Amino acid sequence: MAATAPARRRSLPLLSGPECCPTGLTEPLDRPTAESLAGLLKAVADPARLQLLALLRAADAGEACVCDLTEPLGLSQPTVSHHLKVLSDAGLLRREKRGTWAWYSVVPERLAEIAAVFA
Repeated sequence: MAATAPARRRSLPLLSGPECCPTGLTEPLDRPTAESLAGLLKAVADPARLQLLALLRAADAGEACVCDLTEPLGLSQPTVSHHLKVLSDAGLLRREKRGTWAWYSVVPERLAEIAAVFA
């Protein structure tokens, strides 16, 4: 009997930022836009993910290897990798594979898009 792949969650399209909701939250949003925005906000609505964003923004080179992020967070490497994947899937981080390690950096434009929604 062949093993079946786990069901994948339906992924929402990434917001393109202020173009999707140029008035921020000052006018009603249609349901698809609200769902997409909620997905982006959900990606940052976790203490560990907020810490990761802050650590990466404060890194000397503007990037860090996953191996450098586990100790400051006090979390295991698989847990940190999961949080980094969530942030990457939301378009908030860039991931660059170097040998066996993955290096992450913040996409400042995406952070600006979140800020613009509440401006």
